Amino acid sequence: MSKPTPLSGFPELLPAQRAVEQQVLDTLRHVFELHGFAGVETRAVEPLDVLLRKGDTAKEVYLLRRLHETSADGHAGLGLHFDLTVPFARYVLEHAGHLEFPFRRYQVQKVWRGERPQEGRFREFTQADIDIVGRGELGTHHDAEVARVMVDALRRLDFLPGFTLQVNNRKVIAGYYAGLGITGGELVDEVMRQVDKLDKLPVESVRGELVGPVGLDDATAERVLALAAVRATDAAALEADVRALGVTDPLLEEGLAELVGVLGACAGLVDDRVSVVADLSVARGLDYYTGTVFETRLRGWESLGSICSGGRYDALATDGRTTYPGVGISFGVSRVVVPLLARTGLAADRAVPSAVLVALPDEASRAHADAVADRLRARDVPCEVAATPQRFGKQIRYAERRGIPYVWFPAPAGTDGETTEHEVKDIRSGEQVTADPDTWTPPTEDLRPRVQAKEQQ
Repeated sequence: MSKPTPLSGFPELLPAQRAVEQQVLDTLRHVFELHGFAGVETRAVEPLDVLLRKGDTAKEVYLLRRLHETSADGHAGLGLHFDLTVPFARYVLEHAGHLEFPFRRYQVQKVWRGERPQEGRFREFTQADIDIVGRGELGTHHDAEVARVMVDALRRLDFLPGFTLQVNNRKVIAGYYAGLGITGGELVDEVMRQVDKLDKLPVESVRGELVGPVGLDDATAERVLALAAVRATDAAALEADVRALGVTDPLLEEGLAELVGVLGACAGLVDDRVSVVADLSVARGLDYYTGTVFETRLRGWESLGSICSGGRYDALATDGRTTYPGVGISFGVSRVVVPLLARTGLAADRAVPSAVLVALPDEASRAHADAVADRLRARDVPCEVAATPQRFGKQIRYAERRGIPYVWFPAPAGTDGETTEHEVKDIRSGEQVTADPDTWTPPTEDLRPRVQAKEQQ
């Protein structure tokens, strides 16, 4: 077999890199559970009518096809899920009778999208979502809550750059447009989609789209862009800037009140690493959002686009009798971690979880060495036994190559096992001391691989 060629858009990580990703996932799960979110996992595939309910996403869906498929369509009518929100909406409807509402869920899974790979965008990647869903109604205070939970999680990833949480409300946008005479669901959605491109395209390009294909007159397009230019970090400035635009509408007032509430509830998140700003250019291109919307950008890494986004959806899940409104936010784990690994050299300080290598004097001592390792593992000390009974110097060099900080020299088999007969060596400092495998524990910082970053390339 010839040497395999990497498959674009399907990232694979080396062990020291995977350790970084695993610590990210462990931190996310820990924080989500601290806030009372229950973990769920949905199936990887959904019927196409469920997947395409989200909007114009046909080009992103990977279809399932058997090798000997005989159907007229050439596929099984199933596709791999391209996000976790649509499958979750189906999950809520299917299992509503077994859930307590408001239902707080977190979900960390792979998703697949058939789009052009580029930095931060992949065909297979991991997302981490949290959502709060109610039955019939859901208080707007939950909008701020999901943002606070996700910021809590991201802030604990101390190797991440600082970041800015951008928040807006689609009722503000829709109400403002109504006040300008922009009405009709399709037209409103199309104007929002064009405005949402302002983080990627120059203002002039977006203005051209609004006046050309969308069909707004020049004056209306200017007023649309004036709203999108509003930025504020406090409620008073936000209200003043919006009202200065001279547009009134009941939906605008409702959305502005909700946005002010979220901005105020998130004010306590601000520190040297976290900024919170009301950014009225943020619309989110997906048409199921009905109120609050979020995007998050890393400082100095704005080229990645939004790495954490979401919002309020009041009618995504409904069975015709009962509606399940919700609000959620999603962190693109692969979107952030893979570029950081590539551009900063971010990796764990060792490629294996083992903190201790138990030395092997000879092959006859393997069972004894295994027993010592088991005593260490019983107290959650990760360890492994040397693969072969080489000279101790070679076994120490083997540990060095793997990044294992400690080598354990067992008491000879058949002794009484007193603590003075076992020795452990810190191969970094050369210090070697007697130790008891039933009581000795390495320092906390050595128990798990530590994330380290080189200078940015």
